[in-house]
Amino acid sequence: MRIKKGFELREVCGEAIIVAHGLENIDFSKIINLNESAAYLWRSVEGKDFDASTLASLLTEEYEVDEATALRDAEKVIEDWRSAGLAE
Repeated sequence: MRIKKGFELREVCGEAIIVAHGLENIDFSKIINLNESAAYLWRSVEGKDFDASTLASLLTEEYEVDEATALRDAEKVIEDWRSAGLAE
């Protein structure tokens, strides 16, 4: 899995948001806002292949969380990114 081309994480007024490049990606009906850990994951895998195991490893390295919880959270992040059209 990879983050789709055309999306970029930016800091706006202290918030991590996803912005689209190119007119075909623009949809002003919703803004995608990432919390601190999701933004950390995005930055860590931007431009790279990843899966839930990759994200879970990143979470356990950065935060005090057990592997099972990290894997559940990673699977949820992937589900959210897919449903928002950010990952493929």
